[in-house]
Amino acid sequence: MIATITQQDAASDLVANYLNTLQKQGFTGDTDASYATRITASTDNSIYQQLPQGVIFPKNEKDIQLALQTASRDPFLSLTFGPRGGGTGTNGQSLTPGIVVDLSRYMREILEINVEEGWVRVQTGVIKDQLNDFLRPYGFFFSPDLSTSNRATIGGMISTDASGQGSLVYGKTSDHVLGLTTYLVDGTPMSTAPINVEKAKIIAEQDTLVGTIYKTVLNIAIDERDAILNKFPRLNRFLTGYDLEHVLSDDLLTFDMSRLITGSEGSLGIVTEAKLNLTPIAEFKTLINIKYDSFDSALRHSPFLVDARATSVETVDSKVLNLAREDIIWHSVSDLITDVPNKDMQGLNMVEFNAVSPDDIKDKVDTLCTLLDECVANQTNGVIGYQLTNDKSDILKIYAMRKKSVGLLGNVKGSQKPLAFAEDTAVPPENLADYIVEFRALLDSHNLQYGMFGHVDAGVLHVRPALDMCDPEQEKLLRTISDEVVKLTAKYGGLMWGEHGKGYRSEYGPEFFGEHLFTQLRIIKTAFDPYNRINPGKICTPIDSEDSLVSVDGQKRSWFDKQISIDVKTSFNNAMTCNGNGICFNYDENSPMCPSYKVTGDRRNSPKGRASLMREWLRLQESKNIDLLGVEKELNKGEVITWWERFVHSREKKKGLYDFSHEVKASMDECLACKACTTACPIKVDVPTFRARFLNYYHSYYARPLKDYLVGNIESSAPLMAKFGKIINPIVKTKFVSSVIKNTVGYVDTPQLSIPSLANRINKAQQFNFEFLNSLTAEQQSEYVLIVQDPFTSFYEAELVESFITLIAQLGKKPMLLPFKPNGKPQHVKGFLHEFKVTAKNAAEFLNQLNDINAPLVGLDASLVMCYRDEYNTILENNRGDFNVQLAHEWLETQPFKGLTANNNETEFTLLSHCTETTSLPKAANVWKSIFADIGLTLNTTNTGCCGMAGTYGHEAQNQDNSRALYEMSWKPIVEKTKSEQLLSTGFSCRSQVKRYEKFKPKHPIELLAHVLS
Repeated sequence: MIATITQQDAASDLVANYLNTLQKQGFTGDTDASYATRITASTDNSIYQQLPQGVIFPKNEKDIQLALQTASRDPFLSLTFGPRGGGTGTNGQSLTPGIVVDLSRYMREILEINVEEGWVRVQTGVIKDQLNDFLRPYGFFFSPDLSTSNRATIGGMISTDASGQGSLVYGKTSDHVLGLTTYLVDGTPMSTAPINVEKAKIIAEQDTLVGTIYKTVLNIAIDERDAILNKFPRLNRFLTGYDLEHVLSDDLLTFDMSRLITGSEGSLGIVTEAKLNLTPIAEFKTLINIKYDSFDSALRHSPFLVDARATSVETVDSKVLNLAREDIIWHSVSDLITDVPNKDMQGLNMVEFNAVSPDDIKDKVDTLCTLLDECVANQTNGVIGYQLTNDKSDILKIYAMRKKSVGLLGNVKGSQKPLAFAEDTAVPPENLADYIVEFRALLDSHNLQYGMFGHVDAGVLHVRPALDMCDPEQEKLLRTISDEVVKLTAKYGGLMWGEHGKGYRSEYGPEFFGEHLFTQLRIIKTAFDPYNRINPGKICTPIDSEDSLVSVDGQKRSWFDKQISIDVKTSFNNAMTCNGNGICFNYDENSPMCPSYKVTGDRRNSPKGRASLMREWLRLQESKNIDLLGVEKELNKGEVITWWERFVHSREKKKGLYDFSHEVKASMDECLACKACTTACPIKVDVPTFRARFLNYYHSYYARPLKDYLVGNIESSAPLMAKFGKIINPIVKTKFVSSVIKNTVGYVDTPQLSIPSLANRINKAQQFNFEFLNSLTAEQQSEYVLIVQDPFTSFYEAELVESFITLIAQLGKKPMLLPFKPNGKPQHVKGFLHEFKVTAKNAAEFLNQLNDINAPLVGLDASLVMCYRDEYNTILENNRGDFNVQLAHEWLETQPFKGLTANNNETEFTLLSHCTETTSLPKAANVWKSIFADIGLTLNTTNTGCCGMAGTYGHEAQNQDNSRALYEMSWKPIVEKTKSEQLLSTGFSCRSQVKRYEKFKPKHPIELLAHVLS
């Protein structure tokens, strides 16, 4: 059996006392010292892991001021703090051993916009894409770009002075900061904006903390001006670590403290508010994808492309391209980046031109295309072809592919994973190709694989060498490569940290700045934070401090991972490989990824959070000498501990005995098992699979709630209940019975059984007859369509199955309904893995018997059909067999709809797709559109998030608030503006959710097709 995991590395009594004091003094946000929250906050998108003592989630500036003021008094003077935004940094900037101040949960308000003056004021927890979605109707955008824009916060961008694509034209974050509000270590607010130097000198004379800071920075910026200009490289990108050059304007008349704070990585204070300038949206765009015979050719051609006055030039190598080809996202760009016949595309430059009028763009594009045609014709510069697009949606698709491909690098097979540690080097663009030749030679000398992509127009290339950090020798290699890259960038007039900040690379600061200038940085840190309490160890330490800077040798995630056996790591690969890229924090409410995080705002309830908790749970179980795979093998055979032992453990749980397993379970309970993470995540973190395995372990030790048994046995009980629907339905609808079910089982809004039942809707010829089918010739068999039943449509929505039977006949085929065989999906969702294996084995044996029948197997429910494809492969492995169940749209796509005519008054409809289809089968909506178009109807599709039902999740009493909130988040606005007779939905759960809240049930597209073709 598994072990009880008592509290691990508990937060100190001092921290507990501090958090309790905050709450008593009126802190309105959340405070949390639970192990699960601390584990979730212990990683970012880097290779490092640092367990904090606690996490606070302020709701406003007063909370931050209170937190810092309280910590400035005894007995809390030893506490340290680390501000955190999206947690997407690749170098550990937001990791701290102290208390995390997380601004991303609540401080996400856009406070003010001034269109006439072209600025916006925001809280720093606002997400970059959230801001641009707000600005779009005004014709503006916040222009610094980055691949993590759907989850990176403005505060994080300020901390690292972020920039990305198009920085030659649009600049860095610091170029757009008009003013900041920063809370200093003692809780003093400091507002900064460009001011006259003379005014800054007056502030510097004040006998206050702010005065001391101004005096210190002014003196250093003026006195050390020559040394600063001589040392700082002339690059488009600046280095984080106190921008002493731009604190003063070139004419030395203007002073701007915001330039110092921007790029300071949260080491000087906590930035709570920013005033940002805005860039008008360029309405006219052209993207030219230039294809090369080698990556070196792509790099060497880039200065020529910059000279063509492009807005941006992005590059990717063949490794990154090939990873994208293998991902579900490639379907969206396959027509936009086609192969060149008889040529091998080894590099790609994506050249974008933007303009506010078509005249500004045409000449540039025409000139470049003429030159490219010459390159192709003459076989020069390695150019083998190019494609051009002016369509904005297509351009967005290409950039979405490029952004996702960054994460896909982390999903390569094997233990060696491409890592971000020396991957944002910047050199002058004219030196880039030669620099990369040496960089590649360095990596090749160590026999390392790597992928490359980046912003060649700015001389920034992202290079991620693949290392196995659980191998001590390869961990040492990380240090060797880091040291060599520092020297190499210096040789070519660049720097190691051109885009993603220093973080754990802060140790290289003294070497870059030199002893004298680095001392000036330390003096500035001393003025802001004399006792090293704000993000200690980053950038520099105070002048008299004996504290060390963080180092590339710092504690890494691999230190924890190495404690898990190789067999267990391999078995739980779908949790172990999460690299923290954070795409599951996607802000977009119309994205299916990840509903439980979107609705709770709690990162424990995200794929990254759950993967982190699962890894730690595995580590702690193995530290108790538990043979996890051996235990699981016994459980899946049906061998379990006695009911009495489970009763004793459950009683201890009720008494409050701590077990880390309860914290993991709480996170897993919030999961809707929608499977969006399995495809939307570039690493393919698969929460539903490892969640089911965890629940299997957990409930071998602790008793299950009654609702689990109700859900797990729905496929056994539904066929029996369906026979008595006329009796059961009115009973279940009564208030008394509904109340009893809610209070005893925890289940609400029980769906009504179909009347008449499916059995009473079909004729004898439509009933399954194996002997009859087997007696037919292959050609005769091909006239049949075998309908695979599922419990939801067969017993609760029989009218849909009936419509499908009708539609099949209308298309000239013969429908035949297979006998109902439990699929097991409900068992898997609740972690009944022994029972699920038995169910899957029985279903697979039956369906494999039909392999020799020349007729398609077609199912109606996406989640259950995908279960045949995914979960069956996992649980049955080589015993799954070769049967293939198609979804209805997959079969209908092959049928001849052209020539058929719809007989219907309404001709335009809106389709809301099941989230399993949206993520796993992204072409599904277009198939339905094509079918409707063939018969003269218009089908509009729109992006939505999860409806909030997700199987039985929305029926569980504990989930009611979240279920409704998810529905109102993205479904309700669309439903309300669409006529009920025009609304269609492919998901049974989705249709049930709409019926529950809107009192009407949308039709499935099949129902409409059967009706209009009658």
